[in-house]
Amino acid sequence: MSVGRTLYAATFAGALAFLSAAPALSQTLRYANQGDLKSLDPYTLNESTTHAHLGHVYQGLTARDKDLKIIPALAERWETPEPTRWRFYLRKGVKFHNGNPFTADDVLFSADRVRKKGSNMQTRLAADVKVVKVDDYTVDFVLPSPNPILHSSWDVWYIMNKKWAEENNVVDPTPVAATTPSYASLHENGTGPFIVESHQPGVKTVFKANPNYWGKVEGNLKEIIFTPIASDATRVAALLSGEVDVIEPVPVQDIARIDSSPNAQVLKGPELRTIFIGFDQTRDELLYSNIKGKNPFKDVRVREAFYKAIDIELIKTRVMRGLSTPSALMIAPELFALSKEFTRPKFDPDGAKKLLTEAGYPDGFEVTMDCPNDRYVNDAAICQAVVGMLARIGVKINLLAQPKAQYFAKVLKQGNYQTSFYLLGWTPSTMDSHNVLYDIMGCRDDAKSSRGEANLGGYCNKDFDAITDKVLVEPDTAKRNQLIKQAYEIGNKDWSYIPLHQQALAWGVSKKVKLPQRADNQVLLYWATKQE
Repeated sequence: MSVGRTLYAATFAGALAFLSAAPALSQTLRYANQGDLKSLDPYTLNESTTHAHLGHVYQGLTARDKDLKIIPALAERWETPEPTRWRFYLRKGVKFHNGNPFTADDVLFSADRVRKKGSNMQTRLAADVKVVKVDDYTVDFVLPSPNPILHSSWDVWYIMNKKWAEENNVVDPTPVAATTPSYASLHENGTGPFIVESHQPGVKTVFKANPNYWGKVEGNLKEIIFTPIASDATRVAALLSGEVDVIEPVPVQDIARIDSSPNAQVLKGPELRTIFIGFDQTRDELLYSNIKGKNPFKDVRVREAFYKAIDIELIKTRVMRGLSTPSALMIAPELFALSKEFTRPKFDPDGAKKLLTEAGYPDGFEVTMDCPNDRYVNDAAICQAVVGMLARIGVKINLLAQPKAQYFAKVLKQGNYQTSFYLLGWTPSTMDSHNVLYDIMGCRDDAKSSRGEANLGGYCNKDFDAITDKVLVEPDTAKRNQLIKQAYEIGNKDWSYIPLHQQALAWGVSKKVKLPQRADNQVLLYWATKQE
């Protein structure tokens, strides 16, 4: 099977239409991932694996089909009666898993909740958008200015039930750094085709088919059992022995071994997520460093030195074993038409050392690097390679590699962004550059807007933001692309981030399982057809 870019099975009726039906001989799919599903609260963590898991049980107003076209889900249709007003007509007869009817009140509640403090999904709906109930099945979104891509990331803005949230004291979202689980983090009440039968964080989550699902599901699964298996060797062994049907990711060193086995294969292909490194450019004194009283990363020469000290081709060949595409931008080339006009600076350790000396750090300095070790393909190995490369220019990196639950809880801690130097991956939820320019590279302003919500290091350039605002409202594609190009040029000149690459996904799949595919960079949601 050829996998175009990335494998992802949508959970909505329209996107499920391309699943193949098969005899119901075996209707339980067993899936293992290197990471865990920490919370069932859909607003806790803006992370694609989490979205994929929760997409079994929750749904948005819109969905995306296998070609990434936006299609109806909980909204049957929508229109723009005027440039600053979007009207959504809701699907009637839909019920939440507890039997409560889905109405406009749930949309209004979800619009408020997703924008509250503690939500990691605030950029899905700007704070200045008014949400108005027209009637029980019609909702207006009133904007201060036109936004032609308002709904482009709503497939993972999952709608919650107002009454259920009020009854269970979960009106407010559960922060990612919460030390005590809320009712919403351990239970769900969505509208999707599966129900969570049991959820044991770190152990197992069991999904059962929803017998009252409003849509049509053409796959044959009745049960999905998710088990986190952090160990690469154990995960591969479980697939080869038949203990599980699907694993993600496949360690690059094990791809050939799985492909040569009689009962499993590897489905792989490039994805749209960009893996990058960021710096703390906000604090006057750098955290977790031996430099006191100042922040070296505020000096553009230091950021440039770090960039040029990283040998991206070595990472590609040694760490990723060829399964990556080095990037000059913070977005995949498939998502920006003018990406070919940008070239990645050459690896130059001598020049990097000279820049550090000019910046006042001839002997380098010491800093901690935060890195997940179970989120991206070879994430910890990438960070370890960076540690060695920066050592060549005199920089001592103390690597703190943690499971993603601990990693995100630390770096996103109550909006304080407790990191100095970090690795992260980003997929623009809108499949468009504006998401990158606004969420990742925009000036962080927690008090006034959601701009820069995922900008952990606090990079800020007001000229950049001004162009981003123009990008949002420009309807002409050619003009819009030129504005996007200008923004990326500013970001690159500032050495704002170190884009590394777009990684390739590798899924280990039993030959008894047929997986659908979608041309985006989301992780597989393991909706599938299984037969003996």
